Formats: sequence, structure tokens, C-alpha cells
Amino acid sequence: MTGGSPTEPPYHERRIEKARYTVELILDTIFRPGDWAAKLSHRVGLQGKLRTTTTVIHPSGKLRREAPLRIAFASDFHAGATTDDALLAEACRMLDALEPDVLLLGGDFVSVRASDIRRLAPALAKVNAPYGKFAVPGNHDLRANFPEVAAALNEAGVTLLRNSRVTLASPFNDVHICGLDDKTRGRPRADLAIDGAEGTRVILMHSPDGLEAIGDRSFDLALCGHTHGGQVALPWGFPLWVPGEGLNRTYCHGRFGVGTDETSTLIVSRGVGCSTVPVRAFAAPEVHLCLIV
Repeated sequence: MTGGSPTEPPYHERRIEKARYTVELILDTIFRPGDWAAKLSHRVGLQGKLRTTTTVIHPSGKLRREAPLRIAFASDFHAGATTDDALLAEACRMLDALEPDVLLLGGDFVSVRASDIRRLAPALAKVNAPYGKFAVPGNHDLRANFPEVAAALNEAGVTLLRNSRVTLASPFNDVHICGLDDKTRGRPRADLAIDGAEGTRVILMHSPDGLEAIGDRSFDLALCGHTHGGQVALPWGFPLWVPGEGLNRTYCHGRFGVGTDETSTLIVSRGVGCSTVPVRAFAAPEVHLCLIV
């Protein structure tokens, strides 16, 4: 990890993002009538079978807890014409069944239209997380009518963290949830989100390239999505395409040790929904349970 100052995506990356948005608008027009494409794809199994991935984190140099902090995490719901509403509802039921203390959400709640947040927000509201629900925006949220997305999340009891942090209530009051803005459409400021947080640092960001903003700052756990694990991959999991460049490709999916001594844990989720096209192949959707002990 290098750097640490506010970052802005390169011009060519912003140009690619703009071109992709144009394509997605065209496809959304085709797929939207009656949500026929997402419904058909889900019915025949082409949106994947939702899985739960469990990870245990032992923060380095910190005392073990009497009871672990249970964090449920999900990202990239992509509510809209490419993700069947049944998959969104199943993911939220699964998150609630994990009995989390905290719910963390990694952005891209919608795909193209901000109004589609209404397909998802009521289900998120039903997830019980007594120590709070927190989220960061994704690039799709920021390029839509973001205030509409943010308002619906707020109504669902979800607090947005954009370059800010929150400290959990006792007995987890040594844990800081540090939320970074999205790199592609926003401006991540790790100095605002992380500096001064003493104790266990949990970083919430949309994509792996948030590591650039973090720089050499230490953390215990970072959670993100964005890559979808490729969304369409070869049978052994190799992605055919990954959005963005650099760190998004290096850390496409899974658990990684990062930092100078690799003691910081990065988890990159394949996410829940489908972007651009309503199909997943060999990149099953997933939600996560992280136990900090």
C-alpha cells in the first residue's frame, strides 16, 4: 500500500466509466419492461446460488474478547433491471439470519436508476443489527440521483459513512468503523476516516483500490466489493473481466493479507447482484459473516 493523500481517478478511467454508463442505460431500457431478463435469468439459475462466507479475525496485539463481534457484510446489490428482486430479498433474509451485531454495506445499491433503491431498502430495514447499520456509496449510487439513494437508506436505518467513522457502543467501544468515499465517482479521504482511531480499525470501502487512499495506515479488517469476482468467470474462477485497473485486478475476490507485514486482512466480496447484464457464471453471489475475536 502506498500513498495516503486524496485520490482522483485518471482521465481514461473516468472516460471508460462514462462509456460504460451509456451502454448500461441502453441495456436497462431493453431489460426493464416487466423485469423480464432478471426474472428469467434467476429462474433458470443464471444469477447464481447465494452463499455465506465466514471469516474469523484475530486483531494483532489486541486482547481476545469474551464474545466475538459479529459483522454481517454485503455489497453490490445492484437493484434494478439486471437483478431479480427475489435475490435481493434472499440476501437480506440471509444477512438477518447471521444474527449480526453490526451490518456493513459496501455500496452499489442500485445499478442505473436511483428509484430502484425502493426495491431494496425495505428489506434492509428488516435486518436486525443492534449496534448499527453502516454503508459507503458505490460508483453506481453516486452517478444516479444519490440524494434519493441516501434518503431511502436513512429511512431503513442505515448510516452512510463518507470519509468519516463511528465508534461502536460498549462492549465493542474499541472498534471503529471507518468509511471511505468511492474512488471512481468520489474522493476518498483516509485522513478524515481513519487518523486518530485508536483500537480496532474496520475499514469499509467500495473497491480494492481504496487501499491507495489508506496508504501505509494500519487496520485490522477492510471490507469491499465492486469486482463481482468478475461476475462471469471461467470454471476455475478466473474472471473474464474486472472493472477498473490495478488493485481491483490484484485483489479480485477473496481474503488477502495486506500491508508491509501482511497482518491487515482485506476481504473482497463477489457481491449479491448483477451489473450491466443479468447473468453470473462461476462467480456466485455471497454475503459475509466476519467474527472479530
